[in-house]
Amino acid sequence: MSAKLYVGSLAYSVDDAKLKAMFDEFGTVVSAKVIVDRDSNQSKGFGFVELSSEDEAQAAIKELNGKDIDGRALVVNIAKPQVDRPSYGGGGGGRRY
Repeated sequence: MSAKLYVGSLAYSVDDAKLKAMFDEFGTVVSAKVIVDRDSNQSKGFGFVELSSEDEAQAAIKELNGKDIDGRALVVNIAKPQVDRPSYGGGGGGRRY
């Protein structure tokens, strides 16, 4: 079964291909995606990598978590499932009169 990793503290120069390359040595990379701002297309400094097995994921965490890449200490751990946030109709907050 595959395992999805959260990768944080990425340099803004890291794209999907560079992210995948970082994890290739640990096994089969199913997917690698840097999260970008939808308006500016600028990296948000984190992404997700899916490896084909839990063992590969654990090896990647052991080797890469805290490792300095492009002057940034990576944060690598098992991704937590996305939690649905409640919608309060329109967002923005504040009072409506």
